[in-house]
Amino acid sequence: MAETKAPPQASTPASPQVPDVKLPDPVEMSRAMTRIAEQSQRLVSEFLARQASDGAGPKSPDPMGVGHAFLEMTTRMMADPAKLMQAQMTLWQDYLTLWQRTTQRFFGQETQPVIAPAKDDRRFKDAAWDENTLFDFIKQSYLLSARWMQSTVNQVEGLDDHTAKKVDFYTRQFVDAMAPSNFVMTNPEVLRATIESGGENLVKGLEHLLKDLERGKGELRISMTDYDAFQLGKNIAVTPGKVVFQTSLMQLLQYTPTTPDVNKRPLMIVPPWINKFYILDLREKNSFIKWAVDQGHTVFVLSWVNPDETLAAKGFEDYMVEGPLAALDAIQKATGEKDVNAIGYCLGGTLLASTLAYMAVKKDDRIKSATFFTTMLDFAEAGELSIFIDEEQLTFIEGQMAEQGYLDGAKMATTFNMLRANDLIWSFVVNNYLLGKDPFPFDLLYWNGDSTRMPAAMHSFYLRNMYQKNMLAQPGAVSLKGVPIDLTKVKVPALFLSAREDHIAPWKSTYSGAQLFSGPVKFVLGASGHIAGVVNPPAANKYCYWTSDKLAKTSDEWLEKATQTPGSWWPEWNKWVGQFADGKVPARQPGDGALPALEDAPGSYVKVKNE
Repeated sequence: MAETKAPPQASTPASPQVPDVKLPDPVEMSRAMTRIAEQSQRLVSEFLARQASDGAGPKSPDPMGVGHAFLEMTTRMMADPAKLMQAQMTLWQDYLTLWQRTTQRFFGQETQPVIAPAKDDRRFKDAAWDENTLFDFIKQSYLLSARWMQSTVNQVEGLDDHTAKKVDFYTRQFVDAMAPSNFVMTNPEVLRATIESGGENLVKGLEHLLKDLERGKGELRISMTDYDAFQLGKNIAVTPGKVVFQTSLMQLLQYTPTTPDVNKRPLMIVPPWINKFYILDLREKNSFIKWAVDQGHTVFVLSWVNPDETLAAKGFEDYMVEGPLAALDAIQKATGEKDVNAIGYCLGGTLLASTLAYMAVKKDDRIKSATFFTTMLDFAEAGELSIFIDEEQLTFIEGQMAEQGYLDGAKMATTFNMLRANDLIWSFVVNNYLLGKDPFPFDLLYWNGDSTRMPAAMHSFYLRNMYQKNMLAQPGAVSLKGVPIDLTKVKVPALFLSAREDHIAPWKSTYSGAQLFSGPVKFVLGASGHIAGVVNPPAANKYCYWTSDKLAKTSDEWLEKATQTPGSWWPEWNKWVGQFADGKVPARQPGDGALPALEDAPGSYVKVKNE
């Protein structure tokens, strides 16, 4: 029997679905706005009072010289109007294609995007950026404009290399800042949160903004994590040990052994003083310090002071004398061992190499092997940090340091954050201020926000002689304590660990520095960046690294012949440094030697915060 169908019935068209809108509680909203108004008034009053009491006079509106660089770029761009017109026509053609395909999408046709974000671009991860035709148009329109703007300034001819890099860098800063994801009305995730919460996300975001302004005393200090979630020595930097020695610039930490026998030759770690040492001791599972202790090393770490105006006159050579040289004497007293194996990280590696050159002249051979983590010695190609190093900017920085006696650590942190603005600035603007979410507790970001100051004399010496003039790579051009520093005289066996995606110490530059030594050098290239490329424990089973038996003439030739190995480079380093262990001895306890324990690790110097 055939199936009979009921005749269709007339029905009214379905009403479009309207998302549920949460109406804000008027009482709570009123209280919140009152708090915000009171807090804002107080912050403005305090800011104006500080400005009035500042006797330094008017500040330069463009201390970084960005305006001059863009003026020169514009002048040269206008000198070739045909090229500029061609760039405009290319942009219009791209836009015409985008409008055509967007129209086709509105009529239900399948189209291919004109341009797509990079795979690792997390700004457009929300599904609406692809599924909603309007937001897809906004996204592609932005990407086309960004590509056009950056390619146009990159193609301007006649600019010197430094000006070209500065223009490119600040163009990228502008492009990143203008991304549609950074604004309420063009970010679908923010719009959705605003509708669903009745605007509570924006109110809470404004409270977060005011709190960050208050924390920065009028300057915006974006919170990257929950700073109350961590406490040094409690849930971060917890590897057991003692402070056994200190100078005005550093405390020397000796860590408690976890093996019955240890290498006879102790391990001395010289971290950078731009940041604090506990990047190597965040948590038990990713602590290089704990891992080294577990491998049978007697580990000593220099924990640098967070200097104030009383240390303004401390120079680079003071860091050498009161740092690694003083530590060598102290380690001998603590263990009875004259010789050590040494590690230097970033700026700490630059200091270690300088110290080795100094010791070579003094016939001091107490360091039997040297490992360098992401260390610059040849600053000829210093990467994007070189953008901040020219006479105009150095004069401005030195003027700031002359007033305070140091460079504020927050200014250093801002510089580094600008190198990865989308990840370290704008993602937090969206999360904290637009979505109104609390920052997630993250140990690495806690460390990143725990910045340190730079003494005026030391920092000026470092920026001018190394970054600006590249004098460390020139034999005898730099002198420390009256001794000409010549890295070619360093014959100590060395291992250089660099990171392929390092934006602070570019690996090809670190490779050039490794070629300055006269002794046997092993070069290891890790994956990832300046931090993740170093802090990569074996248990994580992440990334990879490259090694080769010999140094080639160029970094490209070296990489072409290098062997890739999956996982962490830490065991590779431990195998290498084991050649210089000088046998085994019973484990040494901190404080058992000639140096008594002064306090528990991580010590008091590392706990000094910036005010």
